[in-house]
Amino acid sequence: MKKLLLALGVVCWPTLLLLSPAMAASCSLSTTSVGFGSYDVFSTVSLATTGSITFNCAAVMSISIALNRGGSSTFTPRRMSKGADTLNYNLYLDASKSTIWGDGTGSTSVYVNPSTPANQNVTITIYGTIPARQNAKVGSYTDAVTAVINF
Repeated sequence: MKKLLLALGVVCWPTLLLLSPAMAASCSLSTTSVGFGSYDVFSTVSLATTGSITFNCAAVMSISIALNRGGSSTFTPRRMSKGADTLNYNLYLDASKSTIWGDGTGSTSVYVNPSTPANQNVTITIYGTIPARQNAKVGSYTDAVTAVINF
């Protein structure tokens, strides 16, 4: 089982961070960050967006991907920060946002693909949400989440 750490940024302003592909053993990986754009503290609707992780392995193999808590002490919620100010958010494996993407602890789950196709890009969507009606100051909030890929 090999591991590759890959940073995945979470940003609140319309910023797209693309990390360069990383090579490890027989898989290549890249991410597209979860960029939430502008958050309206008066909106009654949660702010949702997506990012992605793409991998390509030279052979058919089992792969799992875990995400850490970022700068938070828990997975529920994760927190972006701007100095001492924070904004709660979370990352999910599913569009219905019922499965928190984490490391398998604390009621979270990891992405598992028991048989990745050989020499094909596989893209996994990361679903992000900022809950509505948070008392947050104006500014750019960020967090850095690390993806751990086991293959």
